[in-house]
Amino acid sequence: MAAMNTEEKIGEGLVKVGAMTKEQVQDILQRQRDGNDGLFGIMALELGYVGEEVLLDYLEEKGL
Repeated sequence: MAAMNTEEKIGEGLVKVGAMTKEQVQDILQRQRDGNDGLFGIMALELGYVGEEVLLDYLEEKGL
């Protein structure tokens, strides 16, 4: 994940395209700080914050 430090983070990008809210991103980040070591995108899917197609389209567009 080191590459994401210099690039736009997934959560920030999904907010920019209107797929998630800042509050949803903060919720996932807090869950990660609290010990959930899940990947951001997987957690967003599991919590119902973003649809699979939207996430895959975003990742494909970013070359991830």
